[in-house]
Amino acid sequence: MTAVSVRNVSKVFNQGKSNQVDALTNVALEVKQGEFVSLIGPSGCGKSTLLRLVANLLEPTSGEVSVNGKSAAQARLDQDYGMAFQQAGLFDWRTVRKNIELPLELKGWDKKDRTVRADEMLQLVQLPEFGDHYPWQLSGGMQQRIAIARALAAHPPLLLMDEPFGALDEMTREYMQGELLRICAATGTTVLFVTHSIPEAVYLSNRVVVMSPRPGRITKVVDVSLGGERNEDTRNRAAFFESITAVREGLRGMHAAHVGLGNDDR
Repeated sequence: MTAVSVRNVSKVFNQGKSNQVDALTNVALEVKQGEFVSLIGPSGCGKSTLLRLVANLLEPTSGEVSVNGKSAAQARLDQDYGMAFQQAGLFDWRTVRKNIELPLELKGWDKKDRTVRADEMLQLVQLPEFGDHYPWQLSGGMQQRIAIARALAAHPPLLLMDEPFGALDEMTREYMQGELLRICAATGTTVLFVTHSIPEAVYLSNRVVVMSPRPGRITKVVDVSLGGERNEDTRNRAAFFESITAVREGLRGMHAAHVGLGNDDR
């Protein structure tokens, strides 16, 4: 079944004004349930805009977006997705457990059920002993794990992630990539993931979607054939480097075509 459907979507900011920005043009994308799909492209190409259209934080200028067979607006009201950003966005005055419980409070869960679910999520992200700590007492990688736990607390079938590991050092970033795959395998969650890192996109994804400079369009989709279980050995496999090359060539080809058209991406 289809988790996300984007049909001929365009997004224009400040339409008809002198500062009009054509962010996306005729984007079409389908993400199957249980898939991990990454969006990659140059800065300003509309990756985050597309993610926010799926989340119904923005409305498309034209085209349609649906999530789990519903309009994006209805999916937002039904809390059919969780979101995680580059900054963990935790509330420093709430304990780790209370941060995880926040979406459950908003859904009206009673206190006992919230506590049970928060403890389950702390186990899932392997931080059970930190429930009574505050976010400022945790490392950046630990905070991101808590942010993922919060995003998944209400059992959303879809997780939208906007460069969640971009601010982490390389070793922590690779560890968090493994943790994310472990968590998604345990929960069966569909993921739409924005990144600037080609190796990260390839390591995590079933498919990598390459986008052009603004106005953003999908120029290539790379199928990644690395199998279901991925680990440190995966990064040394020929198939891993072949997929990296395919994505890189997609980005280079798109850039060359863009320059050839005399476009400066302003």
